[in-house]
Amino acid sequence: MADSAMNLDDSSKDSAPSFPPISISQLDKSSQYRKISVPPNRFTPLKNNWMKIYTPIVNHMKLEIRMNINTKCVELRTSPQTEDAGALQKSADFVRGFMLGFEVDDAMALLRMDDLYIESFKVQDVKTLQGDSLSRAVGRISGSDGKTKYTIENATRTRIVLADCNVHILGSVSNIKIARDAICDLILGSPPGKVYGKLQSTCARLKERF
Repeated sequence: MADSAMNLDDSSKDSAPSFPPISISQLDKSSQYRKISVPPNRFTPLKNNWMKIYTPIVNHMKLEIRMNINTKCVELRTSPQTEDAGALQKSADFVRGFMLGFEVDDAMALLRMDDLYIESFKVQDVKTLQGDSLSRAVGRISGSDGKTKYTIENATRTRIVLADCNVHILGSVSNIKIARDAICDLILGSPPGKVYGKLQSTCARLKERF
């Protein structure tokens, strides 16, 4: 009896259960919705880039999308053709990223890759600043002609949007942390040269690790 019990235990360990992916139609028969509000400053970019947003959501994600003028929201809904259970959330993140100020091509990476996220914070969350001091902190993040921002983006493989005193970062978790630390150092008053050096050493360590 003991031998047979051991054999049963061994066979159960070897044969792990394998389940096929569940389609969204198996999860819930009713349609699921998402609403993303459109800020006033993004109406014109949304109108100009509507087909770039509409095409991947409808053709690839198999969702339904419309612009509701009355509520000033972009509305997403699952359809009978929707196959991926995560398509609705991915598409909502894609549209929300565009509303935050990211380019369509950059935000579209949220549809293609699973390990990308958007992190947002205010400059005042790092250091309490007002008036000219706040403007200078935002200027340090951007740099002359956006040079500092582009350097951080290229070094960390992220995309950064500066909207007034809000900072939005698109990238993987580890890369967002590196970019956020660099931006925080600039807000706290570190010179750009010192931040560049720290960025290079951090990125070099990451490359050696992977």
